[in-house]
This record gives sequence, structure tokens and C-alpha cells, in this order.
Amino acid sequence: MKSAAALLFLVACGSSPNSDVDAPTGTGDGTSGDGTQGHAIKTVFVIPMENKADAAIYGNTTAAPYINGLLGTWAHATNFKDELPSLDSEPHYIWMEAGTNAFTDHTFTTDNDSSASNSTTTTEHLATNLTTAGVPWTAYQQGITTNTCPIASSGNYAAKHDPFVFFTDVAGSPPKASTASCASHHKSYADLAGDLTAGTVSGYVFITPDLCNDMHGALNCPSGITSSPNIKAGDTWLSTELPRILAYANAHDGVVFLTWDEGDATNLIPFIALGSHVKAGATSATMYTHSSTIKTIEEMLGVPVMASVTSATDFADMFDPGTF
Repeated sequence: MKSAAALLFLVACGSSPNSDVDAPTGTGDGTSGDGTQGHAIKTVFVIPMENKADAAIYGNTTAAPYINGLLGTWAHATNFKDELPSLDSEPHYIWMEAGTNAFTDHTFTTDNDSSASNSTTTTEHLATNLTTAGVPWTAYQQGITTNTCPIASSGNYAAKHDPFVFFTDVAGSPPKASTASCASHHKSYADLAGDLTAGTVSGYVFITPDLCNDMHGALNCPSGITSSPNIKAGDTWLSTELPRILAYANAHDGVVFLTWDEGDATNLIPFIALGSHVKAGATSATMYTHSSTIKTIEEMLGVPVMASVTSATDFADMFDPGTF
């Protein structure tokens, strides 16, 4: 069964008047098209959800009332393409981290756990790019133990939804649960609330709900494996968890992007950008991919854009001029 991931980013500060988006306003090099001074984004949150096409979310006020309630306040995309419509979840998460699922030493096509034969030695991926630039990052994974390297699935935690454990410069060569550098970047999702209160959140935050809360589902989840109950479960989880993340972002120059890993029945994925400097209520028909997400993160946090995503369109057209 395919998995679908959702990504969520939140921008802090005030919002702008409602507007529709027809074409990109960014230059593609991290500067706004009108040459205005960029607003400083200090924190980016990503929340991936699972296995839902945009048509299953947008307008579905029965199963996803909370998400649909966000659309009038924040910006959303209607042409977010799935680069790998024939593949399952894990390759999509790898793409969210590296802008590709194919490397010289390995091509990711399965949902297998991280291992010596299911990992890559490349250093061309987002987390390492951020580390090199001195930008701290943290993966909050629901269902893991803090300060461990969760290379193996357990309970409702699915390693295939944690892209960082598949890169050996993070997880070790071969990947090991005891790898200190990996453990230092991983926390249980239960720790996030305290970190938000303490103001100790990293510059880049990747949040993965477990299978019962990310719209994927599992036989042991209250929502089972049926689509509509799992959409409802994910929507309910977001309605509880997103407000505190959004409040932090608004107070600390943060941005949140909500997305899904794959479109399931189609190759169109829901995507919502939230926070200050987002064009309020905007609908963007610009073509995006997961590469657009990486490029936008790198531009917002002021790190070099990786070669694998330079040709992607960033999210500048959903933000006020000068945000990047």
C-alpha cells in the first residue's frame, strides 16, 4: 500500500490581504522579483502526511474540516506534482531530503528499513547542507525514544517516513541505532511541546506523526486502514497539534508548510503554506514538486541551493514580496 506524506511549514509575523496567485514572483535565486529587502525567516517546520490526493482533502469538509478551515486564511497549491507516482512512501521521503531518490550507489524504490544495502553515502542532501552552514535541525518522530537513531520500524513508527536515517553521514556506515550524530538530531514528538515552551526549537524541524495520525492508518489504529476515517484522524491530530506550532512560528519568525508525500490515486498532492508573510487565502496554480520545498527551505534559511533542486520553482509566489 502506498504511503502519503504531509509537509507543513509556518511563517511568523503579520499576514497580507487576500490574493490569488497566477505566476511566480521570485527570481529563482532566493531574491524577490521587486528587489525588496527580504524578511528574515528563522525557523521552518515541515509536517508530512500520507497517501492522499488533493481532491481527497480540498473541499472534504466532512473528513477534513480543520484543514479546509485553513484555506481561507493561508495559501494552498493546486498543482503540486508527485515526481514518483508509481512508487511508495520511502522514495518520496528520500526525495523530500535530497531532491531525488536515485544516487550513484543506490536507488530507493522500496519501503524497507534503513540498512547497509538500503542507504546511501551521498552527502548531497538537505540536513548535511544545513549542518555545513551551521543551521541546526531536528527530526521529531512520533513513537520513538529521544536521542536514539531510529533505523528500524517499531509499533506505529515507520522508518520509511524518517528520511534522515537512510543517509550514512547521518545514520552511520552501516546505519546503526547507536550512531551518536543521528541520535543527537532525533527526538520523540512528545518532546516538542516542551521545546516550543522553552524556545529551544531548531532552525529546521521535520515532524512525522505516527501511522495512526498521518492519514496512513494501520490495522491496530482506531481508524483502521480505510481512507475516510484516516483522513479524519489526521485532521483531528492537526487540529490539536498545529495551533501550538503555529503560535511558536508567529512569535519566532517561523514558517510552516503542510504537504503529502504522494497523491495516491492521482499525482497531485495537497500543499498549504501557513504563517505571516503568506498571501492570505491565496490559491496557487504554479507547478511545484518536493524539490520546490527543499529549494524554498534553503533560500529561506540562507544556505546554498543544492544542484538537484536548482531548476525547481520555489514558493515565492505564495509569499509577500521580499519574504525570501
